[in-house]
Amino acid sequence: MRRRLIRIRERLGARWRQRVTLAGAAFAGVILLVGLAAFASANNLLFLLLAAMLAALSISGFVGRLSLAGLEIEFLLPEHISARRLFTGRLVVRNAKVWMTSFSIRLEGSPGSGLRAPLYLPAIPGGAALDEPVELYFARRGAHTDNSFQFSTRFPFGFAERRVRVRLRREVLVYPCLDPRPGFEELAHLLSGEIETHYRGRGHDFYRIRPYQPMESSRHVDWKATAHTGELQVREFAIEQEHLVYIYLDLDAPADAAEWFESAVDCAAFLAWRVAGRGARVRFRTQEFDLVTPEEGDIHGILKYLALVRPLAGKEPEPSDDQISFQVVLTARPARMAELGWVRARMLTPETMGPAPSMARSQT
Repeated sequence: MRRRLIRIRERLGARWRQRVTLAGAAFAGVILLVGLAAFASANNLLFLLLAAMLAALSISGFVGRLSLAGLEIEFLLPEHISARRLFTGRLVVRNAKVWMTSFSIRLEGSPGSGLRAPLYLPAIPGGAALDEPVELYFARRGAHTDNSFQFSTRFPFGFAERRVRVRLRREVLVYPCLDPRPGFEELAHLLSGEIETHYRGRGHDFYRIRPYQPMESSRHVDWKATAHTGELQVREFAIEQEHLVYIYLDLDAPADAAEWFESAVDCAAFLAWRVAGRGARVRFRTQEFDLVTPEEGDIHGILKYLALVRPLAGKEPEPSDDQISFQVVLTARPARMAELGWVRARMLTPETMGPAPSMARSQT
């Protein structure tokens, strides 16, 4: 968990805003009527009542400002956050005023702050801190900066809602969405079968029974299948520990493919996360990035890059430099990628990746 400490040190009268409530408007109307009656009748009792009402209005504003003064907020955010997924964080609100309790505090965040719902604190004793769990939600990937929060209160009489807005100078890096979009789950299952087919050999997971080939060790012979067929048969397995899935994201996307590019980024993040989670090695590459996990870094290195990646129009992709690993290419120009040697790759294009990606292999 990363700590982010933001303090409110506003001087009274600086950047304060207030909104008159319905009760405040009604109270102001009563003050006006009492004042008119007092001056019209010269009744001392009405003047005393008018003075008390004006004093109550003044005290309300002064106490409301004091209630908001001296507050500190501290966010405890998860280290890894992905878009369009609920996370739980912690919000600590401290009252630096040792001599006064802050009452009826409401904390709201801007749409980009990540705070999903307002937080209401009935009372924060002087010198105390309240630790509350909060739900975090970010709708888009990227670096979220300059998020603003608003503290407000209607204490003590509810005549006005006093507010103070604070802009947080912070940066929260949000990964692409790791939850499967429509079609992504089916695509992952399909690719899993293709990967096992690509890496068939001797390993731990049974793959198939096939005829014996000369010079092979006899310890892999399946004698039951041999007796059944009359010919030597060998058990073949999938080599999971040697799997390397090569994912290439082509950044040269045309201007009209911006929506597809965002979908491709989500798909690349989902596939890399899913493949790495199953213990396979992942090589992720673009025109400006190349990383192999776990040798050169973990999966979060790839996700951090995908959080900030942008299309690079006119940036030519590199030719294929690996003809052994299983390759997945996300591109808007499959014909060009085939000319660069990616003929053995599983192509994911705007035609095969709509709202519900097609499972058919693209022909290049």
